[in-house]
Amino acid sequence: MDRRDFLLQTTVASAALVSGCATSSAVNHDTRCYELRVYSIAPGKQEALLNRFRDHTLALFAKHGIESVGYWLPVNAEDQRLFFLLRYPNRAAREASWKAFSADPDWQAAHKASEANGPLVTQVENPFLVVTDYSPVVRTGDVSHGGVFEWRTYTTPPGLLPHLDARFRDRTMALFAKHGMHNYAYFHKMADQPAADVSLWYFLTHDSEAAAKASFEAFRQDPAWIAARTASERAAGGSLTVPNGVRSLFLRPTDFSPTR
Repeated sequence: MDRRDFLLQTTVASAALVSGCATSSAVNHDTRCYELRVYSIAPGKQEALLNRFRDHTLALFAKHGIESVGYWLPVNAEDQRLFFLLRYPNRAAREASWKAFSADPDWQAAHKASEANGPLVTQVENPFLVVTDYSPVVRTGDVSHGGVFEWRTYTTPPGLLPHLDARFRDRTMALFAKHGMHNYAYFHKMADQPAADVSLWYFLTHDSEAAAKASFEAFRQDPAWIAARTASERAAGGSLTVPNGVRSLFLRPTDFSPTR
């Protein structure tokens, strides 16, 4: 091991200990089913949709064993979508819970009343996810301390997702923490989902959008990150993401979100 690699490993290991983000794939790995639902909101219907969640949906989810993890709206108010993360013991439990929820007379009544003047949602996306072996525990509560969430999605070239995972596991997460970014959760798509073998999705939290920008600028200039990226791309034979394969969206929790 040369001196640069030794210093890189020492820096990353120290940051992992300080941030508490060091993980082990063999210990208490979360194998539960997660569902990220994204609702495109009909024009002018945002408050009606949020009221339906506040007054009816969350309680009915809980009644039927659907665990609400977090609910978010884009910081950019022009983006009229609602994002929310649900959790189940497994995929079969998910199907049973949604069958019971959909058939519940209380839900049917609430749904019908809320849409008396038209549908509230124009499109629904609902990919199924599992946490990576290096993800922090997915917690509820005030994890952002009044800040913002950032949802980031990465698309790799075929066959390179394990290389990207290794870089996050061994280097990136600790370097994020070093530069003031907080690792919230990391996900893979379930194996039967489109592009599951080339997708990494994760959430960070920041004090603000400005803080996120400053943190990423410092991170990208960090010699430890430059060395980690260079080494990982050399080992993989090229970039670990496709052109335009990194997407970012800033989110703010709703007032009823269990995770804030």
